[in-house]
Amino acid sequence: MRYKSRKWGTGCRAPQVAATLLLLALATSAQGQTAGMVEEALPPPTGLAPYFDKAATGPIAPDPDGFLRRWMLLEPVTKPNRTNTGFTSRYVREALAPNQYPGKFGEVPRDGALARGPGELRWHALDSSLFDVKLFKLAQGLGKPTYGVIFWAVTVVNSPRELRNVRLAVGSNSASRWWLNGEEAAGLFGDRRMVMDDVVSRPITLQKGRNVLQGAVINGPGLSDFCVRFLDESGQPIRDITIDVK
Repeated sequence: MRYKSRKWGTGCRAPQVAATLLLLALATSAQGQTAGMVEEALPPPTGLAPYFDKAATGPIAPDPDGFLRRWMLLEPVTKPNRTNTGFTSRYVREALAPNQYPGKFGEVPRDGALARGPGELRWHALDSSLFDVKLFKLAQGLGKPTYGVIFWAVTVVNSPRELRNVRLAVGSNSASRWWLNGEEAAGLFGDRRMVMDDVVSRPITLQKGRNVLQGAVINGPGLSDFCVRFLDESGQPIRDITIDVK
């Protein structure tokens, strides 16, 4: 587009306009393109405290309310979404399908391992300081994109005996899918806020010994997090299990 030349009189704002345009250009170039198709500046990593600690040695019990706080978490995978309104069951099932898992589905990755796929995304074995696992804070603390992302989570549930007719209770922001020992247990679809026990699975069985629980959370412009626990037949939290990441 061509502009006609114009003489500026005394008191006009030509210098101010030019300065403003320059600042806008610099700000735009300093930002990183995020998966949410919006410009998000990625500041230096702030660290994971106080939301996470490195996973301690040895298994741990659920917290007093039964929530699982030890997880192997993958750095966010970029997935462009301007809003969460398109998180239909079909879309979420495709975006969070087992064949999208960045590794061999059903296996537990090692702490610090690089995931399969584009980019260098690393797994982190962490203990959450809160019952709801703050994925947004994980990404922010690592200096990674926080919007328009998918997070994968894995943990190992050790049961002293076979537990039948238990239910997996999940809350997530936004949509998510969850599998126990390779079988889908729960799905949360639509634009959701994290609500404790938002979705409760059909009756399932915790095997005696080792059980692998996997989940994936997808979000556009939201503060990603989730919470998970097992409930017994009477709806009470199950606490006589242990959690680990190996």
